[in-house]
Amino acid sequence: MPSGEDRLIARFFRPLARDPAALDLADDAAVITPPPGADLVLTTDGVIEGVHFFPGDPADAIAKKALRANLSDLAAKGAEPLGFLLSLALNAKADEAWLAAFAKGLGADAAAYRCPLLGGDTDRTPGLLSVSISAFGQVPRGTMVKRSGARAGDKIVVTGTIGDAALGLLLRREPARSARASLTATERAHLAARYLLPEPRVALAATLREHASAALDVSDGLAGDLMKLAAASGVSARIEAARLPLSPGAQKLVAVERTLLETVLGGGDDYEILAAVAPAKVPDLRRAADAAGIALTEIGAAGAGEGVEIIGPDGRPLALSEPSFSHF
Repeated sequence: MPSGEDRLIARFFRPLARDPAALDLADDAAVITPPPGADLVLTTDGVIEGVHFFPGDPADAIAKKALRANLSDLAAKGAEPLGFLLSLALNAKADEAWLAAFAKGLGADAAAYRCPLLGGDTDRTPGLLSVSISAFGQVPRGTMVKRSGARAGDKIVVTGTIGDAALGLLLRREPARSARASLTATERAHLAARYLLPEPRVALAATLREHASAALDVSDGLAGDLMKLAAASGVSARIEAARLPLSPGAQKLVAVERTLLETVLGGGDDYEILAAVAPAKVPDLRRAADAAGIALTEIGAAGAGEGVEIIGPDGRPLALSEPSFSHF
């Protein structure tokens, strides 16, 4: 007789596991055969109730955020998705209606991003609900975009807009700040959505392989992630806060409270791509981004030496008290 876990998997997750590599979720593992001449790219990330999402957030959005965080990592490495493993720790809130919505959201994104479910594990917990995903991608052999390839003279570019997710989180905790900045309903909704539903830049993966010297996704804050890229590459970096791409809502909030510029620079969950690109290759990368409908902004440059300098709107270096989000 099937166990409760077997019935749960059969009802909610086996319908998502259509790829032959998943073996119909009837085995203890999946089998991936990468194409000839390809390297596997592996990444893992998770979301935890009360840390990455609020209790009561929609189950389908939680599923999508967990998968998209991993897809963002793959995109920044120039990798095309192959599939993912899912590990769930479910608490009492995760009833059948919650699981149905979760599976629906997960299945929609798995199909949209062509990243099938291959297997996983489910458990019950008396604690916080958590979702952990390990994703697999592929690149032509030897072409993964690392953090460590930036060179002095490279331009520093970033996709999309920066700081929206951190500001969206701030407004959920302190809604009154929205009124002080006279945000419109559209601006509030945009910031809230950017926190709950990131947009992984998978459409740029192949172009990054061709044009980026180094890249990573901005998950822990632009300033901190730029420090990681610069340190791994053995270069310095200098960016200008005045050149940061900000959404209209973010612009209003920072204009009213200048201290929120630090939130923009140090907050997490942007899931944009930060890259170092040789000057001659920036135009081609920009054309590809434009064709994909993704904004690309040059915010500074890499140089010799070490360290990261952020020039404030007044032309003086900024000293950030928290340059990066950290769980510890």
